[in-house]
Amino acid sequence: MSQETLSRAWEVLQDAYQAQMEGDYERAIELYQSSLDLHPTAEAHTFLGWTYHFQGKLDEAIAECKRAIEIDPEFGNPYNDIGAYLIELDRFDQAIPWLERAVEAARYEPRHFPHYNLGRAYLGKEMYGKAIECFQQSLLIEPRYALAREALDSLRKMVN
Repeated sequence: MSQETLSRAWEVLQDAYQAQMEGDYERAIELYQSSLDLHPTAEAHTFLGWTYHFQGKLDEAIAECKRAIEIDPEFGNPYNDIGAYLIELDRFDQAIPWLERAVEAARYEPRHFPHYNLGRAYLGKEMYGKAIECFQQSLLIEPRYALAREALDSLRKMVN
């Protein structure tokens, strides 16, 4: 693989991300797939999965994240995303191991997301003490993370 092909794959991936952020999901999918045709990356599979998620295609989103993990098992984002998608499907027990792997992943930023999502999974299982711990951990990593702050405040009011 030439450096030129690799560079082009990353350029197309960035164009796909831009289309996704603009809500043009069909175009984003086409571009992510073009990027993957040029050079398969964990990032392109993960973001393609994220696009499928926005379309409500959670099974396809999970499948793309699993492809990302095959390419780069150290990339934490797809583990977190699978966990988040499983939470949306109310499959909390299945989500937790994926989120724990995201927490441990060598290559992952921002690290507060999997802790927050673990909190959501434990909240779904009505394990409030564990949920509080996870939301607190998320806030230790990123004190300005509003979703974790809101979840923690809401949970504290609920249990008191």
